[in-house]
Amino acid sequence: MIQLQTIYVFLHLIVLSLGYTDVYNIDDREGFGRPFDGIGGISGGGATSKLLINYPEPQRSEILDYLFKPNFGASLHILKVEIGGDGQSTDGTEASHMHNALDENYQRGYEWWLMVEAKKRNPNIKIYGLPWSFPGWLNPMGQRNPYQFPVLTATYIIKWIKGAAKFYNVTVDYIGIWNENHYDAVYIKTLRKELDKAGLGHVKIVAPDAPHIQDWKISEDILKDPELAAAVEYIGSHYPGTITTKEAIQTGKPLWASEDYSTFNDLVGGGCWARILNQNFVNGNITGTISWNLIAAYYDTLPFTRDGLMTAESPWSGHYVVESPIWLGAHTTQFTQIGWKYYRHGYGSGHFVFGGSYVSLASPDGKDLTIIIETMSHDHSKCIRPPLPKYNVKKQTVKFQLKGQFANTKVLQMWKSKLRFDNTSSTFFKKQKPLQIINGTFTLDLDVDVVITLTTLNTGNKGSHKTPPPVKDFPLPYMEGFEKYNEHEEPFNFAQQTGSFEVKDLGGGQGKVMRQMVTQIPVYWCAAEKLNFATNYIGSQKWSDIYVQVDAKLGEANSSDGYFVGARIFEGGCNILDSTGIFFFVFPATQRFLVTGNIGQSVIHKLGPTGKLNVKGWNTLRLLVQGSKAVGLLNGKILFNVTVADYKTHGFAGLGTSSWGIADFDNFVVASPHDGEKIIDNVLRNADDSNVSPEIDVLNL
Repeated sequence: MIQLQTIYVFLHLIVLSLGYTDVYNIDDREGFGRPFDGIGGISGGGATSKLLINYPEPQRSEILDYLFKPNFGASLHILKVEIGGDGQSTDGTEASHMHNALDENYQRGYEWWLMVEAKKRNPNIKIYGLPWSFPGWLNPMGQRNPYQFPVLTATYIIKWIKGAAKFYNVTVDYIGIWNENHYDAVYIKTLRKELDKAGLGHVKIVAPDAPHIQDWKISEDILKDPELAAAVEYIGSHYPGTITTKEAIQTGKPLWASEDYSTFNDLVGGGCWARILNQNFVNGNITGTISWNLIAAYYDTLPFTRDGLMTAESPWSGHYVVESPIWLGAHTTQFTQIGWKYYRHGYGSGHFVFGGSYVSLASPDGKDLTIIIETMSHDHSKCIRPPLPKYNVKKQTVKFQLKGQFANTKVLQMWKSKLRFDNTSSTFFKKQKPLQIINGTFTLDLDVDVVITLTTLNTGNKGSHKTPPPVKDFPLPYMEGFEKYNEHEEPFNFAQQTGSFEVKDLGGGQGKVMRQMVTQIPVYWCAAEKLNFATNYIGSQKWSDIYVQVDAKLGEANSSDGYFVGARIFEGGCNILDSTGIFFFVFPATQRFLVTGNIGQSVIHKLGPTGKLNVKGWNTLRLLVQGSKAVGLLNGKILFNVTVADYKTHGFAGLGTSSWGIADFDNFVVASPHDGEKIIDNVLRNADDSNVSPEIDVLNL
């Protein structure tokens, strides 16, 4: 085969040397290919939009415009969101709407808000829900299996779908099974039956949402099982590398890259996005592509930094960046809609002889045509996964011939992007002079690393807002008393890594606190929950010398056995078990404390009795870290002054529990070591005065 291709290219070069140009037909006379199912982005998997909700206005609305507003920026067709399950799912945990079997709440988290904002800008956007983890009560046998009681799990999912409609007027269009885990045919069929019984026949199932090595295998089961075939509307693969299988195509089901991209959003990331948007169909008959993730709105030192279509990781400054994938995706999204039809391979979609690809799509009414061309070179379009086989792209001249219903087209609007890697400025989504069509024919000179859209539509637009403010470091000092939030909201800036934290009103004039809600290990997605307690980070991984303080109290029922504050916490996400730092644990029931150099508590710096404390009431933990010294106070009394390993040099501040269970936190403070020293000095000088608030006096907060 390789020898034949070499001979073909050689003969082709001879033909071109004689003055001939490649001709590519855009011809619908023999019918169309598969329907186009849209381009989307994923919020979740996990907590990837965490920092977006607390952006100030107008920057928050501007960001949302770039993502969702039609004919403005990315103009996405699909928003896929995580159905929170209280488990770590890459960069954090997202809260379940049912922490336990008797609990049901639809004010938690930020995905509801995001769905509303997306619908506000584009009422036609499709909503897709998928769980990464499940609350532990759905797994009573403790076997990390949400399929043991399929009706119970299906009911849990249906409640989420109905909650979106009841509380937010959001219609869920697609539902998944379990992100990147094994699928269960009995559960899929049960879910379909239960959806139909609940009057949710419009909600279509996408399965299995697993890595490409596993994903297309469901096709073999679908071909053998008519009931499973009837239940699954779309086959969803993750990172398919633009290819599918013979069996997947034989099912006749729409094939999706239901998670793709996941690449650092520089120019190469933009090239990746441009290439797969075309070649997913050209190579694999894939008709829907969804980016993980929608927006990099999480701390930049958590896993997979800047793997979003744009970046918004500094709400305290209002700074954000509209990255290259926004505009390279706009070449497709602004000039197509779900329901358009792809042209068949060889009749409007395919590869160019000297590299690159083209796809053509027509509107359902036959009035409009869009052609998207990309010539992304190998090294400038690598995605994070899977490995990209070597190929070459060269400058070339191509000739198109319009046949069929668009044969008499006289002019096409033209938009162009050119990626440059030579220290000159790239061009993104720039309107060109209209392209004149003569006798259905036009010719283009194609450079390497370009994306071109040709369309009959006149609606394209490169939207813009004012330049956002400059980026700033996380503000210090920082104090959070949780009074400004509605009950059940997740406090801003805290990035929960295990467990689930939300605001609770204690009533009786006691004010509001942040409560950890998870009382048993979830059906987890990754191994982070093997830590077996809840953690919550904040600030900057660059922090070294720092002061951290919090008031903590165990729950009156189903409580944790203790709590902690930490500094220089280095690892997050699924790697949290490896996290180093300085952790100050307090165990009220046994009146003991523990200071460790890692979150797993195997590196012990100090342990001992706490002395008198409030076993069932509030206790104040203070931790000051400077250089190789760590000083800890409990309720105004120094418990330790220890030397810590010098390799634990920087990391987040944090807090959490020492086991699964309820615990409350209040009056959280992070400050510079200078301010921390003054607070501690003030505490020690006024140790017997309960009315003194030393942090308020020192920080003027």
